[in-house]
Amino acid sequence: MAGPRVFAELLPSTDAIRSVPAHRDRGFALLLVLWTMVLLSLIETRIAASGRAQAQLAANVRDAAVTQAAANSAVQEAAFRLLDAPPRRWAADGAKHVVAMPGGVAVEVRVESEEGKVNPNLASAALLVALLREVGADTRTAGLVADNILLWRFPWTRPGANDPALTAYRAAGLAYGPAGAPFRSLDELGAVLGMTPALLARLRPYLSLYVTDAPDPASADPTVLAAIRAVLGGDAALTGAASSLRGTRGGVPAVVGVTAAATGPNGTRFVRRAVLRLGQERGAEPVQILGWDTPAVAG
Repeated sequence: MAGPRVFAELLPSTDAIRSVPAHRDRGFALLLVLWTMVLLSLIETRIAASGRAQAQLAANVRDAAVTQAAANSAVQEAAFRLLDAPPRRWAADGAKHVVAMPGGVAVEVRVESEEGKVNPNLASAALLVALLREVGADTRTAGLVADNILLWRFPWTRPGANDPALTAYRAAGLAYGPAGAPFRSLDELGAVLGMTPALLARLRPYLSLYVTDAPDPASADPTVLAAIRAVLGGDAALTGAASSLRGTRGGVPAVVGVTAAATGPNGTRFVRRAVLRLGQERGAEPVQILGWDTPAVAG
């Protein structure tokens, strides 16, 4: 009969049936290989990007360390120069000195006398008022802040709930009162009643906690000189005060501030601010580090 034969011819052969899954397997395998290659490529890209980031981070850390070391070394260089004999000796006059350090780092060094600054732990009320007036405070504010500076450093009142030293601070909404002890940092002046951040910023360049006497007119900034004139009563008294220089070593102040601003080849910056006491007597340490901080850092 023709019917079964025709029906059989319409069916796929055995070979065809076997070839279909084999073809599909090859296609799936090819797709799997392609996806594996894409995945490996993505992983490789991610690893390469991570490696570059880590290498850049390591380079930044290295540059920062080199720049910081250069600034610190420049402070030591300044100390040696201050103790050197003329004409190689550096003057504490604020002049800029450029020091070349290894690694392509250039350091700008400035040395200034601290002796011409006002110590808020020692200054009289009159000098504090005059200096506050010179930096822009009105008469009332200058008097108030000067009194509160003295109140902060001298424990002249008895502690207790009715302590008048605390009353004004409580009235101003402050949960603290005067420390009754010398200032440990210039930042602490910001807590004094009546002191504002703007006023402290204007006052800070003329203050130092490291001088042990009244400001030396011979090395004082014009702003401090004007305050001294206001207290002493004019140029005649100022000239008399300047006639006896305190704490100098052959014209070099006993206490100096050194600012070393280092710049690396990739633009990394580091600033070191140090305060040094130079030995004044035979047998004394040539250099003592009184202050060591970082007033500004920019990377």
